[in-house]
Amino acid sequence: MAIVATQLKRGQCISYNNELGIVTGTEHRTPGKGNALVMATIRSFKTGKTKDIRFASSDKVDIVQSERQKLEFSYQDQTGYHFMDTSTYDTVTFQEEFIEDSKDLLIDGLPVEVLFVDGKAVTIELPPNIELEVTESAPGVKGDTATAATKEATVQTGLRLQVPLFINPGDRIRVSTEDKKYVSRA
Repeated sequence: MAIVATQLKRGQCISYNNELGIVTGTEHRTPGKGNALVMATIRSFKTGKTKDIRFASSDKVDIVQSERQKLEFSYQDQTGYHFMDTSTYDTVTFQEEFIEDSKDLLIDGLPVEVLFVDGKAVTIELPPNIELEVTESAPGVKGDTATAATKEATVQTGLRLQVPLFINPGDRIRVSTEDKKYVSRA
């Protein structure tokens, strides 16, 4: 199915330059001279890289049929990462290559959304922030707060990140799933 570039929306799967990707943002521009255009930010399923593509407002864009499925992380073992469909209780297993950067953010019961194109999983989306428990961190040095000082901490999944000095082992913190950085205390 093809649509006009001005109808592109965030979250749509498209085919461009013999590649499949997901639209992560669009901006409609009308320069002083010339025709209007649509700047679309697209993340490739093949490479995982994001690029900006310029479409004339009258260009046709091929939309790829996709399906989103809500799953819940169950556990990980030598065969892969196991997710459960909470409506049917079916288990779906993904290999480590598919999970990639998300593996050190997965905790039991974490809801995720998986995008399928032609029956094949192409991307996994986590919630914007997740709560994790700090398992290790060095003690903060008193009087070392003149600036926004940080220290390294390890959370329950093994992820190491920078946190403020007042965070101690046993504390629960919110971590951004986009950049894996400390957001706040939970």
